[in-house]
Amino acid sequence: TPQSGKVGDGGMTPEQALDQLRAAGDPDRAAGSAAYHKADRTYLGVAVPVITDLVQGWRAGLDVPGRVALADALWQTNIHEARVAAAKLLTQARIKDDDAVWRLIASWVPEFDAWAIADHVCDAGGRRLLADPSRIDEVEGWTTSESLWARRAALVITLPWTKQNFPKPQDLAIRDRILGWAAGYADDPEWFIQKSVAWWLRDLSKHDPARTRAFLDQHGHRLKPFARKEAAKYL
Repeated sequence: TPQSGKVGDGGMTPEQALDQLRAAGDPDRAAGSAAYHKADRTYLGVAVPVITDLVQGWRAGLDVPGRVALADALWQTNIHEARVAAAKLLTQARIKDDDAVWRLIASWVPEFDAWAIADHVCDAGGRRLLADPSRIDEVEGWTTSESLWARRAALVITLPWTKQNFPKPQDLAIRDRILGWAAGYADDPEWFIQKSVAWWLRDLSKHDPARTRAFLDQHGHRLKPFARKEAAKYL
């Protein structure tokens, strides 16, 4: 039976969740993760598949408000694996009354400082965008952020629109809108921004090669050579 949305009301508490993460940690892996991700925070050394398995157990005893509360608490610890777990708690295709889930996900974007946590959050957020595409309006605001991670997130979180084989007219309109953002990024010198454009185009090329070619014909010369090559990988 799902517990109430209040953390600690009989479901998994943040303390219990952290105890499980710490028990699954490995000091050598933690040191490697810290060196690899480079963001200044605590690393426990827990592999992502292990985090996924733990989160599945936590979710079973919590309703949506409970998951939101636990995710919020875990995120605030600023522990790498806890933040990954927070994102995974909210990664679900269908969520009834998902506004609180979206609001929490969007609130994390200004705190992004490395790709791994950002990508897990964007995986959760992309499902909320598909559930309510009007949220794209909010995401568009990230494209002009001073934070390169927020700008990058605008493309990573909208990757679901690259994968549709039979998009509806409204989805094609969104696809073109996002390509407009990508065009705005073409002159951005940041490696992670160039990589995000290449990623979006590369994935799009598998399902919509015509739009990908048109973009590269018009804007490809403005991309860094590595990004242009990556974008055209499957063409």
